[in-house]
Amino acid sequence: MVRQAHHDNAGEEKDFCCAKICYTPTMRKVIRFDTVLFLVVLFLLIFGLVMITSIGVPKSISLSAPDILYPNCDDTSVDCYLLFKKHLFRLGVGILAFIAALKFPLKFWKKVSPLLFGLMVILLVAVLIFGKNFGTIATNWITIFNTSFQPSEFAKLALILYLAYWLSKRHDSIQSFNNGFMPFVFIVGLIILPVILQNDYGSTMVIGIIALAMYFVAGARVKHIAFGLFAALIFAIVVILAVPHVRERFQGFMRVDEECLEDYCWQSQQANVAVGSGGIWGKGLTQGVQKSYWLPQASDDFIFAASAEELGFLRIIFIVIAYFMISVRGYAIANRASGSFEMLLAVGLTTWITMQAFVNIGVNTALLPVTGITLPFVSYGGSSLVASLIGIAILLNISENTTYHANNLGRWGDRRSRYPQPGRYRRA
Repeated sequence: MVRQAHHDNAGEEKDFCCAKICYTPTMRKVIRFDTVLFLVVLFLLIFGLVMITSIGVPKSISLSAPDILYPNCDDTSVDCYLLFKKHLFRLGVGILAFIAALKFPLKFWKKVSPLLFGLMVILLVAVLIFGKNFGTIATNWITIFNTSFQPSEFAKLALILYLAYWLSKRHDSIQSFNNGFMPFVFIVGLIILPVILQNDYGSTMVIGIIALAMYFVAGARVKHIAFGLFAALIFAIVVILAVPHVRERFQGFMRVDEECLEDYCWQSQQANVAVGSGGIWGKGLTQGVQKSYWLPQASDDFIFAASAEELGFLRIIFIVIAYFMISVRGYAIANRASGSFEMLLAVGLTTWITMQAFVNIGVNTALLPVTGITLPFVSYGGSSLVASLIGIAILLNISENTTYHANNLGRWGDRRSRYPQPGRYRRA
């Protein structure tokens, strides 16, 4: 039986019944956020859980039984699914953070953004003093109550929130060099400088892209942006020439086709081998070879390459499409946001998730120099997972308040045509 909505004389929608079941307007508006975006993120979370289970066995064995010469999964002292269990727990924490963030109104995030920004600056400075590297080049972990996390991951979210708040209030002076560009550089520098000193150049790149995108959309002058890009290019050249491990990684990137046994080019070449050996259809789940001996950080920074070996090109391409879908839906939400703060916030969040994903994929396919950065929603890592889920929750919250719901299940029972509404905000 086809359901029909009923309206009174004033046009107010009333409850209606069908097949002895009564529907209310409240029930039909349970899901008001962008369901396509939500489902894409859910797909990536499930994909990450499956691939960490498949790829993480060698690392789980080495962590659970480091002193056993010939470990076997049948041995009770060997936990072959240690990474899966840890990731599942972190995913549970991330889901709780997602639900909580989804319930907070956008006014709350706008109000607390200066506080969160200041807190993250303090934590980033604390990392320089008390931070740990856990065997990596970057020293960007800090331990609190026996729990380690990366403040740089949450600093991205804090910067986005504060820039959206600050830029939305400075619309009249954003095109000024002294009152717009220089304060903007100072604010971003408070986050980027400690991250650079932590040797976390991957996060530095992503933070720079996020800030530049938000500044451009806010209406900045193109010549100011060009000046900033030129200064960033000069700084990057200085870093490449002055920092030995950065220079070595850049050299390895330029000579990726040459045989190399050094650490700085080993990861890129082994990632290429993983992607290439997967072929069209892949070797099958748990059948990958590179994850066991040759590809470092296979469940973390190089999970895309390790997954490509097991799934093949025709399956792994859906991951690229998923991040492209996030960018499309996210920028559509920004285009129809109800205010300048919401619009800038949506731009920042979307740029963060998608650019970090494409930088990671670029590193995994040797299109970019090796840098330690996770694949959002997929890689093993609690800080990135929790921070990304909070960001997506805020983006979905913004989608609830847009001027047009592209995919709203609340339309049930109301078959009137919906016509797209033009975006309210455009670059000045």
